[in-house]
Amino acid sequence: MKKIILLGNKNKKRVRETIAELEPLFRKRAHVSIIDISDEGETDGLSADLAFVFGGDGAILAACRKLNGKQIPMIGVHLGKFGFLAELTPQEVSQTLEKIFAGKYVISQRMLLACQVIRSKQVIKETSGLNDAVISRSSLSRLISIKLYINGKEVTTYSSDGLIISTPSGSTAHSLSAGGPIVTPDIDAFIITPICPHTLSNRPLVVSGDSKIEMEQVSDSKGVGLTIDGQIYTDIIARDKIRIEKAKEKLQLVETQTRTFYDVIREKLNWRGQPAYNVN
Repeated sequence: MKKIILLGNKNKKRVRETIAELEPLFRKRAHVSIIDISDEGETDGLSADLAFVFGGDGAILAACRKLNGKQIPMIGVHLGKFGFLAELTPQEVSQTLEKIFAGKYVISQRMLLACQVIRSKQVIKETSGLNDAVISRSSLSRLISIKLYINGKEVTTYSSDGLIISTPSGSTAHSLSAGGPIVTPDIDAFIITPICPHTLSNRPLVVSGDSKIEMEQVSDSKGVGLTIDGQIYTDIIARDKIRIEKAKEKLQLVETQTRTFYDVIREKLNWRGQPAYNVN
């Protein structure tokens, strides 16, 4: 392992300070490059053996787009509020480097989604995401009607505040708050979760990761938009179509097996098991 990238949002003081503090530790072992994920500059010629991302889950989502297609293994250093994807604390970085250079890690292949917005038969937006694609209304607009197709077959029309198409990695994000299921990252699937549906029988739906999903905004509601990973926004008008499928690339997420997926959800979601009943 000869080259390591350190990524973070340099506009955030804690990120800058943490990278500056830990940078000498990395330079003892490899050539180091530092990249600002808030900078929209191109990274065409960039290559590395490993990327450390400093921040919260949002930083990992941004870094995933920044390094899109490069297949550089990535590990997160948690400096945010929640941290489902960012595995390490700053205090664990030194020990983790020892493990990585000793080969004591695994690569988790995380599914990515590819998304297109089609207007009048023309692709007006094309992007990828790790967590989800969400079509939703603004606070002032009415319920929106979204027609859903899977593999070219009509499924239903949702009257709701929106619709979430989530990957397994994103099942613990917006989809979870809308009542969707938690899906382990090794499952190859999409989770389709309506947001406040007008019909109570419209429940979350789990479909194959090989599915071709299409949403059509069939209402004339104003203030409707598509958001990818909570970061990339596109206005949506009536008759626009959103096509989603599994991306060719995957996120290569480094795991040192310090914590299992179930450890993380138990900690982050505050699962505590059975109440402690008093027994007389």
